[in-house]
Amino acid sequence: MRRCLAAVCVDGGARQLPSMWEFRSMLFWRAVFAEFYGTMFFVFFGMGAAMRFTTGPYYVFHMAFGFGLAAATFIQSIGHISGGHINPAVTFAYLIGSQMSLFRAFFYMIAQVMGALAGAAVLYGVTPNNFRGSMVLNTLQPGISQGMATTVEIFLTMQLVICVFAVTDERRNGRLGSAALSIGFSVLIGHLFGMYYTGAGMNPARSFASAVFVRNFFNHWIYWVGPMVGAAMGALLYDFMLFPRMR
Repeated sequence: MRRCLAAVCVDGGARQLPSMWEFRSMLFWRAVFAEFYGTMFFVFFGMGAAMRFTTGPYYVFHMAFGFGLAAATFIQSIGHISGGHINPAVTFAYLIGSQMSLFRAFFYMIAQVMGALAGAAVLYGVTPNNFRGSMVLNTLQPGISQGMATTVEIFLTMQLVICVFAVTDERRNGRLGSAALSIGFSVLIGHLFGMYYTGAGMNPARSFASAVFVRNFFNHWIYWVGPMVGAAMGALLYDFMLFPRMR
């Protein structure tokens, strides 16, 4: 993954492109396709690992590791091409933090939503009827109010965005280890906690894909509002309080 200081960063020190000229750049469209591809496979493998083929006391761990490892794998796969967002909330955080153009953010989000739908469609098609269940639909757990759920989604996404910004910050000296793996662990810990409250959304595209295929949009707004607010708060917290940029 890379953090971009302008509209787009290109490997090899190539010039950064103004937003409207990105439309003519093959590098831009490769990045958009990479987000489609990465989100599609993240949803296919993450949700696939979380399908209830079996039940047991370790289901939450199984689901958390499935999504966490899927995130790490596909962020590593496409990070050098697009930045490896695979999540509209992460893209929104980069937009709020002035790390990418509105033009690029818009196309990234469209690609991510379409990729999530494509991944869920393939998963739906290859899964027997009796195992599809709710297609890993994010729902509020008993006793959790809308306010509680929204707050949980804000905090889950905030910690994810702060992790993404921190491990991909080019100003950080002595960066060790894998940024993609660190982000995967952030997704994992978010699921270990969030599963007991909201089903751990954090990714509006993934939540939307499940809702579409089971035609259930009850409380679905929480899985857009919470992550987007959390993403914005995480970006502002990191860039203006934790590690502000000197202008």
